[in-house]
Amino acid sequence: MNIERIARELLGALDQGGTVPSIVASHPEFGWDEGYRVAAELLRLRRARGERTVGRKIGFTNRNIWAEYGATAPIWAHVFDRTLVRASTGRATISLRGSARPRLEPEIAFCLKSPPPAGVMDPARVLESIEWLAPSFEIVDCHFADWKFGPADSAADFSLHWRLVIGAPRPLQSAEILALAMQLRDCRITLSRDGQAADQGFGANALGHPAAALAHLADVLSRQPQFEPLAPGEIVTTGTLTAAMPIKPGETWASRYEGLPGVTGLTLQFTS
Repeated sequence: MNIERIARELLGALDQGGTVPSIVASHPEFGWDEGYRVAAELLRLRRARGERTVGRKIGFTNRNIWAEYGATAPIWAHVFDRTLVRASTGRATISLRGSARPRLEPEIAFCLKSPPPAGVMDPARVLESIEWLAPSFEIVDCHFADWKFGPADSAADFSLHWRLVIGAPRPLQSAEILALAMQLRDCRITLSRDGQAADQGFGANALGHPAAALAHLADVLSRQPQFEPLAPGEIVTTGTLTAAMPIKPGETWASRYEGLPGVTGLTLQFTS
């Protein structure tokens, strides 16, 4: 098994919007350790060509969709300057050129003012490490045919990250953290396509709480010394709160957040 070759094949698929055969199908021994070895090599290759890391994405925090994808655990990957889109007005136009089979996920993103404390799972404690939160859309993509892959394949394939769209930041104040912890857990998210509701979800769909997803990532990174730990200023998006919906050029998608004061939804128009 040649980790560098696998990484270069996946990077080529990313650049060309193509697909590659499942790694697990050819190498049944390919597991989580090997998946993140590929991820580390991809990080090296992307940095070598000038891409800069700006945060992380966490995937498969919504256990409601595990059966559809054969997922067995959350996954994570870096977000890069070329994959981050800021939509401070709440709207953005995104070209899907270069994607293979994109899908859309409404999420909640955090910007870190400090790394979350190790081993702490209490959402209110974790939120003390957050500078601001924002509505987000992650566009995920799969470089295996028909979205068919083994769990470790998904970790190697950029953890399915393609683009991250961040809405207007909503700063956190220490006096509101206890109330906000409950609001983040209970808020309702509605995802719509061309004005028609497509799916709904709740903040609790992300490992019980979006802050718990962030704590999970910090814990995983503590056991992965090949990667840098979380750092101040990083943007972390915490996983889809609804099903991941297929998207195509010509469609307009929107999110609506209820029960989360100060957070408004995003509207994306997709082009070819």
